[in-house]
Amino acid sequence: MHYQTRFCPHCATALAPIVQLEDGGEKERLRCPSCGWTHWNNPTPVLAAIVEVDGKVLLARNALWPQKMFALITGFMEAGESPQEGIARELKEETNLDAQSVALVGAYEFLRMNQVIIAYHVVATGEVRLSPELVDWRLYDLHELKCWPAGTGYALADWLRTRGHEPVFFTAEENEERRRGLPKD
Repeated sequence: MHYQTRFCPHCATALAPIVQLEDGGEKERLRCPSCGWTHWNNPTPVLAAIVEVDGKVLLARNALWPQKMFALITGFMEAGESPQEGIARELKEETNLDAQSVALVGAYEFLRMNQVIIAYHVVATGEVRLSPELVDWRLYDLHELKCWPAGTGYALADWLRTRGHEPVFFTAEENEERRRGLPKD
């Protein structure tokens, strides 16, 4: 489900598509015809962790996902924290694991959700206890991992290459099967 900003957060006037001159030229955006507020619709930063525990990678399944769908630990940054602090916090909240080291893997587009994914390799320790948001987890040897054709899957592929493993991606049919049951956009 995608939500759309429809009203000005300052004066509650209905927003309208209004063309205005900006640094890059004329641009149509949702703007308030009353007070001039602009809805920029900037992408949201999302943090992702390739979690390594005892040399294996932890993938988890969200409670809303199909049974075959496992992925990286992800979450939103909070105001006042660095991305590194944010991913360590998310890891603790979602799995109870403690981040021992956090290293940037890269930034990845996730246009469908209007997000930018900032991915990290996180070496973690502790005993896994999942938050209610997650319902299952598995540890994988590097050669067992399959990547998916989306932002965090590309992050995992890039990280595998740094470990000397050529990534294997799910085929289109395999990916469709693992996503079966998810709502269509």
